[in-house]
Amino acid sequence: MSKISALIEKLGDDLAILAHHYQTDAVVRHAHFRGDSLELARRVPDLSARYIVFCGVHFMAESAAILAGKNQKVLIPDPSAGCVMAEMVPADLAEEVLTRLRAGGKKIIPLTYVNSSAAVKALCGRFGGSVCTSANAPKMLEWALAQGDGVLFLPDMNLGRNTARGFGISPQEMRVLDVRQKGAFVEPAETGGPRIFLWPGCCAVHFKFKAEDIDRLRREYPDARIVVHPECDPEVVQRADGAGSTTYLIKAVENAPDGSTVIVGTEWNLVNRLAREHAGRVTVLPIKDAVCSNMVKTTEENLLALLENIEHAEPVTVPEEIAVPAARALETMLKVCR
Repeated sequence: MSKISALIEKLGDDLAILAHHYQTDAVVRHAHFRGDSLELARRVPDLSARYIVFCGVHFMAESAAILAGKNQKVLIPDPSAGCVMAEMVPADLAEEVLTRLRAGGKKIIPLTYVNSSAAVKALCGRFGGSVCTSANAPKMLEWALAQGDGVLFLPDMNLGRNTARGFGISPQEMRVLDVRQKGAFVEPAETGGPRIFLWPGCCAVHFKFKAEDIDRLRREYPDARIVVHPECDPEVVQRADGAGSTTYLIKAVENAPDGSTVIVGTEWNLVNRLAREHAGRVTVLPIKDAVCSNMVKTTEENLLALLENIEHAEPVTVPEEIAVPAARALETMLKVCR
């Protein structure tokens, strides 16, 4: 859309547009920076632009607002672009659950996936925990385990299980928590009990991929390499040839031999983009056409509307009592993963 290009040129160094890999091609083509959650979070502290436009979902814009400078405005084209997974972990319930786990004297460290609200990140910051992304989950889980007696992993149980399994942690050392009735069923952590306590959350997109899908694709494409996101069910991850962040999946396609087939288990917009970019060299197929309904809320139309009214647009803000401990959690992650 030429109007967007003209406004980007007009705003010059005052503007930085960040887009997550799951955004549509129509939006991504206008971005100054494209990346996964970790890559984009690393970008924010070094940006000097007055206006930071985050083309993604609301929790990402919140994180950007926490990491941005006081004279910068973080904006999102559609503030209603939320995250099903993030909504599965209310901050007050997470605090009640953490308090119950710690009631026996064990030091349980909260570690939240970046797909969570600023209030949940703040909880982690207040209780000596941190944040992780799918790219750095192994490193951050290793860090968290070294800080105490166990870890409360929020909110994605699949990412938590798959990451813990990579350390050789057995299923018996993990427990998916029953958080119903305001956490009434959660008991204090005990010596010799589980080391990893998993919040029962999941990604609505990656939940759609099933073990039988992998089995079917193995029969249809016996020579294909199958790579999936670690938000997938552990049975899916075990059946795949590899699992990793969106950046890992992109590199798996980029490094695939000419003439090969790669089947990718993640959000459809990214898989479709990879198929188009590598057409004629590598065949890229999705496990299923799974689209994130919140990511596609950002369009060229609402991006244009935001840029046209950028001086008066309502920024994404986080109250100081949440922003300060949330920043502590995010900065710990960036420091550990420097």
